[in-house]
Amino acid sequence: MSETIRWSCAEQGGTALKRYTVRSSQEDIPHRRRKIRKRRFENISAKSMRAVDTNVLVRLLVRDDLDQVKTAESFIAPGAWVSHLVLAEALWVLDAVYDRTAEQIASAVDRLLNHKELTIQDAEVVTGALTHFKKRPALGFSDCLVLEIARKAGHIPLGTFDRNLSKLDGAKRLE
Repeated sequence: MSETIRWSCAEQGGTALKRYTVRSSQEDIPHRRRKIRKRRFENISAKSMRAVDTNVLVRLLVRDDLDQVKTAESFIAPGAWVSHLVLAEALWVLDAVYDRTAEQIASAVDRLLNHKELTIQDAEVVTGALTHFKKRPALGFSDCLVLEIARKAGHIPLGTFDRNLSKLDGAKRLE
């Protein structure tokens, strides 16, 4: 005997409705679990992409410690993934610690987007944020990124008390 279960978290911005068939026989459960696990991970190889932390990305951008730069370059050589959070943190470090200008920060983002070993999470979102940031550097890159992430997720308008951010399409100033 089997039962169809309907599941959706589209209301919270997740994936659309999916249907699963669950067998009620206890004999089938262990065998079914093994198959699901195997299918779930069959596309992941031992050479799957790595991810980098903020300090690795900062070393690659600033290049102020040659030993760490060499180690970081070796780590990313087979390919590495950069999350939005790591990107935002690294850019904050460039601004707050290394006193980089908005133009230098925009240049760093552009270099990362075009880096042959790095894959930036949702590169099209980051590109959209970079476009806003280049036009209005006073906003800060992270505000531009938050707006573009919200846009991609379909959660517009982005409510903000920030007068400058609210001037961008997709943002709404709260008063």
